[in-house]
Amino acid sequence: MLIFKSDLESKGCAVIDAEGYRANVAVIILNQAGQVFLGKRLGQDSWQFPQGGVNPGESVMAAMYRELFEEVGLRPQDVAVLAATPDWIQYELPTHMVRKQAPVCVGQKQKWFLLRLLAQESHINLHAGEKAEFDAWRWVPYWSPLTQVVYFKHQSYQHALDYFAKLYPPAPDSHACAELLAAPMDPALPHQSHAKKSSRFWLHARRRGKK
Repeated sequence: MLIFKSDLESKGCAVIDAEGYRANVAVIILNQAGQVFLGKRLGQDSWQFPQGGVNPGESVMAAMYRELFEEVGLRPQDVAVLAATPDWIQYELPTHMVRKQAPVCVGQKQKWFLLRLLAQESHINLHAGEKAEFDAWRWVPYWSPLTQVVYFKHQSYQHALDYFAKLYPPAPDSHACAELLAAPMDPALPHQSHAKKSSRFWLHARRRGKK
C-alpha cells in the first residue's frame, strides 16, 4: 500500500489554487477480477471514473470517501484503499468550458485513489447522493477507460493508470479486451450484460493459461 496520509488527511487545501486549478479527487475501483468501475454520466454518452471537488476545509481522504458514497453508494467499509498518487495530476478544460467569472477555474488538479471492492457489487447505488452523477455503470478491463474517456481527461487517466499499474500490475489481456467494450452502451440494457461480456473474456483468457 502506498498512501501519504500526512498529505491526504491534512485540511485547508485551497479549492482553486493560484494557477486556477480546482482541487479534486478521482477514484478507480477494482473488482476481484481486476476490472475497473466505469460510470456513464447522467444523460450523456460519456464514461468516466468517479470524481469530484474537494470542499473548503475538507481533507483529500474525506473528499474521496464522500464522493465515493455520493456517486457510487459505497461506504469506507465496502472498500480497501490500495494506493494514492503522491502528486496532483492536472488536466485543463477546453476554452469554451472555462468559467469567465472569478475565481477563474482553468482545470482540475486531482489526487487519485486505487480501491479494491470488498462488498458485494449489489451495494453499488448510483442514487445514494442528492443528485445522481451516473445513470449506468459497468466493469471494464483496466486500460479500457483510455478508449472511452473524454479527450481532455485522457492524459490524466494515462498518468494515473500507469502509476497504479506499476504497483498492482493489471491482467496482460487488458489491452486486447479494451476494443470489446469500446462500443457505446445501449442505455436500455442493464449493466450486468456488459459485466458478463467482459467476464467471459476474462475466463477465456484464463483458460488460455494467462493470468
